[in-house]
Amino acid sequence: MGDKSKDKRIEIWFQDEARVGQKNSLVYQWTKRGTRPTQPKDQRYEWAYIFGAICPELGKSAAWVMPKANAQTFNTHLEEISSVAGEDAIAIVLLDQAGWHSAKTLKIPENVVLMPLPPYSPELNPIENVWQYLRQTYLSNRVFDTYDEIVNACCDAWKAFINLTGVVHSVTSRDWAIYG
Repeated sequence: MGDKSKDKRIEIWFQDEARVGQKNSLVYQWTKRGTRPTQPKDQRYEWAYIFGAICPELGKSAAWVMPKANAQTFNTHLEEISSVAGEDAIAIVLLDQAGWHSAKTLKIPENVVLMPLPPYSPELNPIENVWQYLRQTYLSNRVFDTYDEIVNACCDAWKAFINLTGVVHSVTSRDWAIYG
């Protein structure tokens, strides 16, 4: 970031990936006292990854559903974040230290700055709360027959979530992450 960036606005983004698939998690559900609810459980191993990023202050988001989590797919996500932030902004992206986040093959866009969080500190990344919300609300207690069903469920869940602006703000906002 040289002199070209001095007149650009700063946006703070939170980024992470979540794996969703046939071997999905179960969540609590309401049931009549004394009964034992049944919940579907799949033993197959097909899955997809949601690459998600949120800028809570401005209500912006960027997401992709990908078959793998690696440097190549992360590059695609960085391009999306860059595009959503726009040329008139610098997107500071807070993220964990997954191996593909620091790969030598990364192509970091000019308007994106990666800021790794300390190891073993998911509580500092509010996108972790997004995954919890998506799983509890849309993605758990389900069986997906095909990979396409997994992808469609992930896309539908993300779209439904980002359209709930009040929920997005309450789940992802942090007082310490407001710029300006």
